[in-house]
Amino acid sequence: MKLATERNAPFWRRAPGLGIRLGMSVGLAALLVSTPCLAFDLDSNIPINVAANSARLDDAKGVATYTGDVELVQGDTKLFAQEVVLYRDINGLNRIEATGTPAHYVQPTANGKGETDAKALTITWSAAEKQLTFERDAVIRQTGNIFRGELILYDTVNRVVTAQGSIEAGSGSGRVEMTIQPRSTQESDGRSQSQ
Repeated sequence: MKLATERNAPFWRRAPGLGIRLGMSVGLAALLVSTPCLAFDLDSNIPINVAANSARLDDAKGVATYTGDVELVQGDTKLFAQEVVLYRDINGLNRIEATGTPAHYVQPTANGKGETDAKALTITWSAAEKQLTFERDAVIRQTGNIFRGELILYDTVNRVVTAQGSIEAGSGSGRVEMTIQPRSTQESDGRSQSQ
């Protein structure tokens, strides 16, 4: 009789931990619905402007290093850090690495009624992988929703977020944490989760 009951149980109850993974997937999906293509757009006609206290360009290697209160801006997308390294190849800019305490990434949502605010000690954008990586003490906030982890990867083409907590002892809770606001709370203050 017990086997029949287990067989008739919903599939998420038959697989240990799957309910948690499904909950996380639903939460990530909610974040993705409201998240625009979190990245700099190299196909845009809008230039990327960089300001810093000092800069070093190694033209032979295609590396530019900016240090001290670095501000990297393309339209309304902004990145602030203590150091930003830009890598380019024959196709142009292909990688941005930012470090700070923390580095800070800001981009308006698609409908302009809010913004994605992300912080991490290291933020990397890769044109080849079409991916943003937030490492160490990563926190992404949008429309009251909060997502925390030691490593958060965002595939900007497929709009897939992958996150993991710390595996090192004594480094945070070791888990990925999310706070998702109820739809009624978001609707009552004039904001919608489907931005």
